[in-house]
Amino acid sequence: MAAPRSCVLWSYCVRRWSRLMRTGGPQWLHSSLPGGSLGVRLLSREKQATETHFGFETVSEEEKGGKVYQVFESVAKKYDVMNDMMSLGIHRIWKDMLLWKMNPLPGTQLLDVAGGTGDIAFRFLNYVQAQHQRKQKRQLRAQQNLSWEEIAKKYQNEEDLLGGSRVMICDINREMLKVGKKKALDQGHKAGLAWVLGDAEELPFDDHKFDVYTIAFGIRNVTHIDQALQEAHRVLKPGGRFLCLEFSKVNNPLISRLYDLYSFQVIPVLGEVIAGDWKSYQYLVESIRKFPSQEEFKEMIEDAGFQKVTYESLTSGIVAIHSGFKL
Repeated sequence: MAAPRSCVLWSYCVRRWSRLMRTGGPQWLHSSLPGGSLGVRLLSREKQATETHFGFETVSEEEKGGKVYQVFESVAKKYDVMNDMMSLGIHRIWKDMLLWKMNPLPGTQLLDVAGGTGDIAFRFLNYVQAQHQRKQKRQLRAQQNLSWEEIAKKYQNEEDLLGGSRVMICDINREMLKVGKKKALDQGHKAGLAWVLGDAEELPFDDHKFDVYTIAFGIRNVTHIDQALQEAHRVLKPGGRFLCLEFSKVNNPLISRLYDLYSFQVIPVLGEVIAGDWKSYQYLVESIRKFPSQEEFKEMIEDAGFQKVTYESLTSGIVAIHSGFKL
């Protein structure tokens, strides 16, 4: 008796499947397995997603945070001296220009991220104090009928020297904060300062808290720059301003060649001689080359939600100041 059609069909399918498996299986199945081309692509993407750069070295994202921490822990005590030596003192002008661009008024609430040694914070306090004193003098000139006692009282009111301005310094590195606190005491800065240990990617502050957010020579060391920018946007008040001073791309070919020569041949040597740390300054030089260009970083700031984003290149693009508003 002839076999039912269904049995014949089933037998054919079994034989066909066995033959395919002996030759490696069907192409669609092979591609979907982890060892296949599709699987390799997926695993590769997953691997890339967890890898980042530490200078020119490729490391895991978890590893980078620890390595960067060690760099700044190592250089903290010589950080300011090395800044002067590496930039021939020009970093002071760059930071002054950041404050001029900010032009804070008395009452401004500033968050300075990665600001451990206090360079931006102290400039801010000096700036708003000078602004407030000029305002007081104008008021006093307009009130010629005040007695000497009343005038003296106004000048002696220390609580009002900053006009209500405050700066919060946030840094992930304890050693950098220690150096900053010591500098504050040495320079006589007491009022208007607060120090917080915190991560730029996960700031320990409420939403809409600050008028201005600054980060100077710090954002290139962050593992997830996009996340740090989103956090900056979150903690700013509506109308608040983001300002970033960072190394960038040199726009003059001749200066670029000289700058590379100086960076790779001189700066690590200075690091070894002055700070006893070649590797940390080799990383700092390499990290500059891995940071996005002015235009690329501008797009990243816009992607974080900031508007009216602009930048100004300084010293032929060795550094740039980026600005954006939370509107």
